[in-house]
Amino acid sequence: MSEYLTGLLRRPPVGWWDLLDIAIVSIILYEFLKLIRGTRAVQMAAGSLLLVGLFYISRLAPLQTLNWMIRNMLVYVAFAAIVIFQSDIRRALAHFGQAPFFRYFYRQESANETIEELVVAATMLSQQRIGAIIAIEREIGLRNYIESGIPIDATLTYDLIVTIFQPKSPLHDGAIIVQEDRIAAAACFLPLTVNPRVSRELGTRHRAAIGLTEENDAVAIVISEERGQIALAMNGRIDRGLSADDLRERLKTFVVQRRGSGRPGSAYDA
Repeated sequence: MSEYLTGLLRRPPVGWWDLLDIAIVSIILYEFLKLIRGTRAVQMAAGSLLLVGLFYISRLAPLQTLNWMIRNMLVYVAFAAIVIFQSDIRRALAHFGQAPFFRYFYRQESANETIEELVVAATMLSQQRIGAIIAIEREIGLRNYIESGIPIDATLTYDLIVTIFQPKSPLHDGAIIVQEDRIAAAACFLPLTVNPRVSRELGTRHRAAIGLTEENDAVAIVISEERGQIALAMNGRIDRGLSADDLRERLKTFVVQRRGSGRPGSAYDA
């Protein structure tokens, strides 16, 4: 025991690479613990720690029989864990695959799928003449507006959007806010524009969409309840009477490329 402590104290000083090594391992362990929290893998991890503890105790004691039994059990425990927890292992690998570094590679495809869901939802709402407003977050966060609504944090799909804006739905009054490929919240309150140039024909939804895009770089889709028209607000301006193809092209310009300004022909009035 004294020799072990002496060798531990004589280790070379800790360098920057050692600190980086410790940081990486700490992050991996932290993400792993978050992933298994509340699952049956927690009991498995506790049992594994118990076996490891008994193994080192058997070496220090020494308890030869216990040491021999644990050494022979560890091989079979590893195979048993792979078979029993194969679903948890798949979920863990998928979780690590969603890290920000890997998201860069499939962001384009994910954004195109999100845009298609938004276009289909807007088209269906337009055909049914159901009023709606969908705010899409870009570079500037919309956290203040998200907190004013009801948190959802669900995968964005056209059927979920259409369901939210049904007149009998308790969440239909207000806007939904989209963050990347998820619906962050519904029934959110947006600021109304006070610009006197805005046409009087525009209702509360259109004014809220303009007011939101005046304050940040968000994009807002508006469906008129009276006419069933699709409109898109950007940079404090709004385009009305868009077709599904027009909406798709504008969303690809503003959301996928995340650059550009309002279309030169945009105007506040009809």
